[in-house]
Amino acid sequence: MTDGRGIIIAIDGPAGAGKSTVARHLARHFGLLNLETGAMYRAFALRAIEGDFDFDDPVSLERLAGQTKITLVPTLTGNRVLLDGIDVTQRIRDSDVTQGASRVSVHPTIRAWMVDLQRALGQKGGIVMEGRDIGTVVFPDADLKFFLDASPEARSQRRYEQTPAAAENRGTISQELRERDERDRNRAQSPLRPAPDAVTIDSTDLSLEEVLRRIESIVKARLSTARPAAEASSPSAP
Repeated sequence: MTDGRGIIIAIDGPAGAGKSTVARHLARHFGLLNLETGAMYRAFALRAIEGDFDFDDPVSLERLAGQTKITLVPTLTGNRVLLDGIDVTQRIRDSDVTQGASRVSVHPTIRAWMVDLQRALGQKGGIVMEGRDIGTVVFPDADLKFFLDASPEARSQRRYEQTPAAAENRGTISQELRERDERDRNRAQSPLRPAPDAVTIDSTDLSLEEVLRRIESIVKARLSTARPAAEASSPSAP
């Protein structure tokens, strides 16, 4: 928390590690905005799908980015995602969009465009921002950084339990998750990895409540040390 801006909490990790759930909880609990960067990549992937663009053509995707407007509208229950003014909050959760997001995100020009958007959204602080390179690239000076992880088996099981109506079976979800891990961890720009100063939490054998309690305590301690410092630096009343 520097230069008068609010706290910035960065949460990174692979698919299915619980980033979105933790970020939403922290935002509600501490009165912060929850900026879900993954939703931005999904929205752009949907734009590419609707325009029948090739996920592997970075030149065409870069032109498309210049014609695309993505807006996050924070609400009490999470973000509404607007794509060129149209609410796509539900559509971007579909499997084809999720896989497309992972594919468009490997291109350096698309990531650079997204990073600029994300920094603009979070520049005033008072946010919890989750993604895959928040603590390493988007906000390397974030006040707190967490890296959430879990075994591929645990993450696949969680995704399976969250998948509505059995449009996918467990084997399909597991395969897609492993493919996404491969792309995220091995892309040329901003590969998925914890920041050197991130708190890494492996939730393979932890309940959601245990993860939340641990992270809450860290955030609470950080906020409590920041407030006295801010008060001490405030001008005295006449």
